Amino acid sequence: MADTMTPEQRHKCMSHIRSKETGPELALRKMLFHKGFRYRLYDRRLPGTPDIVLPGSRTAIFVNGCFWHGHKDCRLVRIPKTNTEFWRTKIRRNIVRDEKDRALLEALGWNVLTVWECELNKSPEDTAERVCRALRENASIQTDKVLLRKKSRSVSRFNAKARARRKIALENDILETYRIPARILRASLEEY
Repeated sequence: MADTMTPEQRHKCMSHIRSKETGPELALRKMLFHKGFRYRLYDRRLPGTPDIVLPGSRTAIFVNGCFWHGHKDCRLVRIPKTNTEFWRTKIRRNIVRDEKDRALLEALGWNVLTVWECELNKSPEDTAERVCRALRENASIQTDKVLLRKKSRSVSRFNAKARARRKIALENDILETYRIPARILRASLEEY
């Protein structure tokens, strides 16, 4: 079927398609907020500028439109009959970019969730619950990592104190045994 719009009309129509504040994204944000999660939007410091960022659980959420991001085996992905090669190339580039952004975020230690438009259309509550479950898991993992980091810091501090005590004990032993002046001994133990 031929395009029923003139090129100017088509351009105007396509230029009004938003990449931020989309319907599915607003629906997910509303559900997350209602369930008690607080988040940041479009953090440009992260690769791919995720739609929703939860720093506490180090989770980035992308809310993807099925057509624009090439959701595999989705009924919403239909390549237009006109200018087919352009659309295939555009969607392929989007898929490659999404994979690269995901890999970069994971390499930086972020958990990445992708929520598809069709999931939110079919069962918004189930999708929101799945996301909330993942966020809770990520938050508990982050808490465990923080506790482990604190524990390793305290162990390091304990080891440093133990080394200092051993050095003082060695210094006192040498002073008593060999009767070396303290200033000379301290200068020789600087390397220890």
